[in-house]
Amino acid sequence: MNIIQLKFDELKKDHWSNKEVTNVKLILDFVQHLMNSHDFDYVADTFGNQVYTQHNRGIPDGMDAIIKYVGDFAKSNPEYTYDVKHIYADGDFVIFQSHATIRAKHRGSDQKGLNIIDIWRVKEGQIVEHWDALQPMDGFMRFYNLLTGGKIRNTNGVY
Repeated sequence: MNIIQLKFDELKKDHWSNKEVTNVKLILDFVQHLMNSHDFDYVADTFGNQVYTQHNRGIPDGMDAIIKYVGDFAKSNPEYTYDVKHIYADGDFVIFQSHATIRAKHRGSDQKGLNIIDIWRVKEGQIVEHWDALQPMDGFMRFYNLLTGGKIRNTNGVY
């Protein structure tokens, strides 16, 4: 399988501060291994001992919960990838606009997959908080969101 490789040099902005560059690189490393390489052991070893508050209501708090959630999804959809289109950084916050697809043949098609906005907060070199907004691009992803979006698994609220 051809794994998407996220490339910092293609996504960076010249106006980012040193802190923002460091935070973006941290999140890129996290996302590359979690969402594209599906290297869950690396994610657990590198990021697993951190406090991680989740604002996606369908996923419990904790790094282990996001690893399990993505891991279970990747088992059913081994071609799942997350292609970062834009990155925005503002101090402790890193925002990605991305295109997630579950089939390799759908990569690059804005008619398939999900348009995702993810926001992470980084504190002292650790990923401590996450929010997201998802826009399903096709019928299957709308149906999947309907099936999986109903159970609330944390009490953090969406804001």
